[in-house]
Amino acid sequence: MMAKRVLTVVFILAMYLSVNGQADTFRVKGFHLDLRIQVMKMPALKAFARQLSEHGINTLVMEWEATYPYQQHAVISNRYAYTRTEVIDFVKYCNGLGIDVIPLQQSFGHVEYILRHWRYRELREDQKDYSQVNPTKEAACKVLFSELYKDLISTHTSRYIHIGGDETYLLGHSEASRQKVAKVGKGRLYGDYIKMLCEEVVRLGKIPVVWADIALKYPDALQGLPKQTVFIDWNYGWDLNRFGDHEKLMQSGFEIWGSPAIRSGPDNYFLTDWEKHFNNIRDFIPQARKLGYRGMIMTSWSTSGIYSPVFESATDITDLYAIRRVYPITGFDMLIAAYFESLRTTAPLEVEKFIARYCKDQYGFNETQATSFWNALKKTPYEVSQGTVVKPGVSLAALLDSARETARVLYSLQPSANKASFGHFLLMSDIRIYYLSCLMIEARMNDVAYTRNQAAGLLQQLNDLKPEELNKRFSLMNRDVLFPAEIETENTLRNERWNQLRTKLEANK
Repeated sequence: MMAKRVLTVVFILAMYLSVNGQADTFRVKGFHLDLRIQVMKMPALKAFARQLSEHGINTLVMEWEATYPYQQHAVISNRYAYTRTEVIDFVKYCNGLGIDVIPLQQSFGHVEYILRHWRYRELREDQKDYSQVNPTKEAACKVLFSELYKDLISTHTSRYIHIGGDETYLLGHSEASRQKVAKVGKGRLYGDYIKMLCEEVVRLGKIPVVWADIALKYPDALQGLPKQTVFIDWNYGWDLNRFGDHEKLMQSGFEIWGSPAIRSGPDNYFLTDWEKHFNNIRDFIPQARKLGYRGMIMTSWSTSGIYSPVFESATDITDLYAIRRVYPITGFDMLIAAYFESLRTTAPLEVEKFIARYCKDQYGFNETQATSFWNALKKTPYEVSQGTVVKPGVSLAALLDSARETARVLYSLQPSANKASFGHFLLMSDIRIYYLSCLMIEARMNDVAYTRNQAAGLLQQLNDLKPEELNKRFSLMNRDVLFPAEIETENTLRNERWNQLRTKLEANK
């Protein structure tokens, strides 16, 4: 009788807490760090982990990629690779904060950093696109990834290994893959390979974690996977059925975690769609909670994960450049704070109220100033493609005017605290103006009326943009987080259009 009474009290208390927004939380409350580019210094990584811990985050998914110090496969590691002592120490540090560090080892697609090396050429699905392994070469892939998993296990304490599995764009591309697709379909081509990887992870005593997009597209890929497998449903602001029949994933019996984003497409150097990311947090996290997802992992992508190859010959790639680089994570504290708040309550994030509180606490803004700040940030977040604004009816000149108005508003606000943090918004705004100004000059050069006698005037306009000043600000504001060589790369690639325009205009004078 007493036991029954206790259970009743516990149930009532749980219901009370749920109604008041204090319970019904995710078991796994995580954050994903993408180190494919914009590699963070170890002190910065530890400081970020401490920040996460202070706000209730208990899981960190580390996409080390080539910054991991592989032993048997040392050729994979790049110049930014941490030492094994650093990785072990970082994992220990996070564990001390109550954070489980899950290594993410891409094992199907997004493996350019592995397949670019000759040692692994026989595993490529395509000899001119190194993004994906050939899933019909199971035996060789099993050997490779088993060795990589064992390496990660030697430095990590998590019971999970994230094996990736997303965006396998080349699925069914090679002749061997096409033949298998003809016999069993793409779902089984994908599923058989993922099953092999998951079984290998389980054999090693760990739990496999997989991105869910391809399994959503091909539900038969779910068949036969180890029951321990965890799927992460990444959703950056779209319908649940975008990739496929979501209900089939829900009925599969596998544990599911959700995953929104604070940096993703269309974000790049020159654009951040703030409203999209706030709405993503507002909508998807409560939706995932209602669906019964057991975890939530916030992603933060430094790049799209798609690379542009530089060919030395018809058969040799000498380098790979990341497509769509974005502003570093240093500029996204506000969205990270919004994520923290969304995990603390079951109610959807009230975006405008959150921003008002954040601006008051961080910058000392009143409600009117906070509203001006928010309206400026979300103003005309449109991409430009081949000189045309993707939003119909909006001209390039109008977009530039809008960017200048955003800058005017931001500069009119005078924060009483955290001026360095606020400086990232100013720099992002100035970089956007710089970019759109470059596009306006390029548009003039592409006009049918353009002649060489206009080159001197356009060159003066280009030089007036002073990218070197933006470089100095970027370097100063990110020097504590990014390595000097990484900052130099960021500055160089961000100014590639400006440099090309200058060269062309100087030749046209």
